[in-house]
Amino acid sequence: MNSPVEPPLPKMSRASHTPQPLIPRKVQFDWSQTPLEWIPGQPFASHFINEINLLLPAGEFWFCKLYNKALPHITDTKLRDDVQMFIRQEAMHARAHGAAIVEYLHAHGIETESNTAQEDKLFEVLLADQPFGIRLPGVLEKQWLVFRLGIVAAIEHMTCVLGNYVLRQNWQDADPVLLDLLRWHGAEEVEHRCVAFDVYRHLGGRYPSRYYLASIAMPAIFGLWVHGAAHLMKQDQRFAHRKPSVFKPWIWLEWQRQARAGQLPSLLSLMRQELSFFSPWYNPLDEGSTEEALAYLDASPAAARAGR
Repeated sequence: MNSPVEPPLPKMSRASHTPQPLIPRKVQFDWSQTPLEWIPGQPFASHFINEINLLLPAGEFWFCKLYNKALPHITDTKLRDDVQMFIRQEAMHARAHGAAIVEYLHAHGIETESNTAQEDKLFEVLLADQPFGIRLPGVLEKQWLVFRLGIVAAIEHMTCVLGNYVLRQNWQDADPVLLDLLRWHGAEEVEHRCVAFDVYRHLGGRYPSRYYLASIAMPAIFGLWVHGAAHLMKQDQRFAHRKPSVFKPWIWLEWQRQARAGQLPSLLSLMRQELSFFSPWYNPLDEGSTEEALAYLDASPAAARAGR
């Protein structure tokens, strides 16, 4: 599943390229005052970004299982430390967004189970150690592991791009609790942006493979995002006449209209920022600022609240 000849990362010699120790942070969010339309006057953008709460928990718990399975294969001490802290950060992300589903979305009467069940099936059946219950021959087990680690590396590039966006985006009068959730999570994605790619390379992932792995992961994530956003909008009477669906042009066109209005990142801009992952000289360190991420993490109200 992996092709030979990977160009070397420039000026890098160790398996780990995360310069600082990663820190797993506890956070605490109070959802009691957060309105469903958390960006005032922007129901589409509010629902569209709220879908992140539905999309992430199953995937991030799957990340944790996958990287625990990868740990015995990692021979570099620093990279092992990175991965262990990465797992703890991803687990906290999953728990925080899972709590937002229960304490925030359910509190506003939003049905989420039919959507999250689809996410669970994706990771527990299609991308499981035994996909569709099929036990793989021993010779293919590591290849299947590296294949899935490559998908995560592509996804982590996407989450770094989105992390940069939420750290720099200024939604006017947005609810501070949900904004803190997004920025805390986005900052940690920027902070640990090298780990997934480092592991993929360390375990034998090759450059040509990145093309088909990213070609699988990126359209799938965009499709799941829009599908989940449509599920939330169907429950809002203001959008009922639109019958939102991932298969209907309206939601995609409205996404771009909202992007032009400055409320969402545009699909085109996100796709353009994904292109660096295809470069032979791709270096995750170039994709964000660790200093910017750590500055927000030091100021995050949720992290401060949990640390009291």
